[in-house]
Amino acid sequence: MTRNFQTFVFIFIMAIIGCKSSTSESGAPANTGTNASSAVDGVGQSNVKDNVSNPNIVQVAIGSKDHTTLVAAVKAGGLVDALSNAGPFTVFAPTNAAFEKLPAGTVEGLLKPEKKADLVNILEYHTYVGSLKPEYFQDGQSYEQVNGKKVNITVKDGKTYVNGSEIIASINTSNGMIHVIGDVLLPK
Repeated sequence: MTRNFQTFVFIFIMAIIGCKSSTSESGAPANTGTNASSAVDGVGQSNVKDNVSNPNIVQVAIGSKDHTTLVAAVKAGGLVDALSNAGPFTVFAPTNAAFEKLPAGTVEGLLKPEKKADLVNILEYHTYVGSLKPEYFQDGQSYEQVNGKKVNITVKDGKTYVNGSEIIASINTSNGMIHVIGDVLLPK
């Protein structure tokens, strides 16, 4: 028993010494020669590098030439890490052409820092917590999105629509589903 206690005390003391060596006397982290912005870069779930697993929602969107505007919006909204987490999530992903249907200047305006809350509200309206596979959809269903508003599903002539926008493709990802749509969904 005494030997175990001595071992525990030794490990405890070494841990304290190790922790103190990375802080200055003021208790602040020691200067490691990096600037503040580089210390922040590379943190978060979106920066985990994994060449073995299937790509997540964000990685799939980044790889799509048809979703560059959506990716820019997700970045401006600060949602990259949230949508890179384990989820599962379902994202109704408007194409670049869908964003081009909005009135001139709308996208540019939403990407401004002072409009971040509006942008996040719209992006959250495109996101459901859970994995909604295409075979789950039935005519007349509604789903509550992350922002608390509901989207409505219509199935007609073998095609599925969310708020009247046809789901033109569905992609399974490691953390949920992407349903590609041709319109931007605006919360009411």
